[in-house]
Amino acid sequence: MEEIRMDAVGILYGDIHPTLVNCSVSGKLRQGDYVKLKHHEDGWVLGKVDAIEAKTNLSIEKSYQIMEGNNVEIQQTISAQIVVIGYLDHKGILQYPRTPFLAGTPVYLADDDFISSTLNVGVGKKGRAYIGLIYGHSIPFSIDINSMVQKHISVMAKTGGGKSYLTGVIIEELIKNDVTVVVIDPHGEYGSMKNKASDSEEMKRFSIHPASYGSRIVTYSPDHGDEKLTFTLSQINVKELVSIMNLSDPKSYVLPLRKAIDAIRLSSRDYDFDDVIKELKRQDDSSLSQTLEKELMYLKSLNVLGKRGLRVDELVSKGKVSIIEMKGLPPDMQELIVQRLLYALFEARKKERIPPLLVVVEEAHNFAPQQGKAFSSKIMRTVASEGRKFGFGLLVVSQRPAKVDKNVLSQCGTQLILKVTNPNDLKAIGNSVEGLTNSSLDEIQRLPVGTSLVASPELPIPLFIEVRPRETDDGGKNVRVVR
Repeated sequence: MEEIRMDAVGILYGDIHPTLVNCSVSGKLRQGDYVKLKHHEDGWVLGKVDAIEAKTNLSIEKSYQIMEGNNVEIQQTISAQIVVIGYLDHKGILQYPRTPFLAGTPVYLADDDFISSTLNVGVGKKGRAYIGLIYGHSIPFSIDINSMVQKHISVMAKTGGGKSYLTGVIIEELIKNDVTVVVIDPHGEYGSMKNKASDSEEMKRFSIHPASYGSRIVTYSPDHGDEKLTFTLSQINVKELVSIMNLSDPKSYVLPLRKAIDAIRLSSRDYDFDDVIKELKRQDDSSLSQTLEKELMYLKSLNVLGKRGLRVDELVSKGKVSIIEMKGLPPDMQELIVQRLLYALFEARKKERIPPLLVVVEEAHNFAPQQGKAFSSKIMRTVASEGRKFGFGLLVVSQRPAKVDKNVLSQCGTQLILKVTNPNDLKAIGNSVEGLTNSSLDEIQRLPVGTSLVASPELPIPLFIEVRPRETDDGGKNVRVVR
């Protein structure tokens, strides 16, 4: 039996398994703490307190006696359930014990060096994205960028939970590692990344400094930004065009619009809304055509579809971040933009006309819904299932995990989950994250802003991470708790 040191916080007892043990608690121990315990064959092993509870002999009858002012002797025992993470073998590979621990084995709080070396999540290695610190410790946490891009990534949180803030942190790390990024930004949240954040004491704790990436970021928008966001009208088919109009009976408008566009195509390959409206008036001046003309004028006013659109090689540049701002555009038009953009990027990447890239899709539940269809649903599923073969990564962001297409969400190898409280969303998370225990799922509901659960194939268990501050300006849209 191992000699028990004075700093032991507990002793193993009861039924003992190689990967799950019970510990009587005699010292300061909390749920989520990392511990170490010595295996008689494998040496020191890292574990994590998954659950902790107190058992007492206090009955309801005795509690009434206390209320009446009587002295009652209370006996209390505290026990913890520890999930065994593992140990590093002589090759530096994480292994699990193959035989049970011995009953009576003492348990100690793990020091930061032991945690860091066993989990192998430290900063400093090339090609890793620094996300923050392991919760409750000063241990830097980073994610392998190749794994993140090739196997896709998701960021989930309730509204106001800090998902856009965390996504901004990831984008900063991608910029520093020269990763090509395209951001689909429905609400105009990411353009502020061109500007430095204000310096703070909190930054010093995370060993970072304010930075500006204005030279690496280009914004595209229909009516503002660095470049104009335009798509070629002639590449939109008639049914798609009619479906984004506000029409009571869309089917009845397909034929007259098709006749007008077919007539234009006899003499011109490219055209704009003015050309279509002019042809409609020439062919037919009925109320049907007048309604179409009115809707076409509205679509023209959105400044998205024109005679000539952006080329993919104009939009994507090695090591740059292209932000597609769609603020103010109606949902149907946003869906159409995402569909066209993803299709063009995916085809160009398959032909290696553009460099490997990661596409960030904010409000992913709108563009790849679990129920119903969006214009972009099919291409989102295609990229999620096939993108890794071509160096095309997805970063899916949403406040409603349950409403995101499971075919898309299930393809995300790395998942970052901030505070979530909706029961349906929690169920969706529980079904999609491997190794997530019930206590960790319960803890997600109470996470402070700025703390995230991270699950990844490169991690032995999901970890709670305190997200580092942004180096760039977040536009004041997300509040980060300063500890």
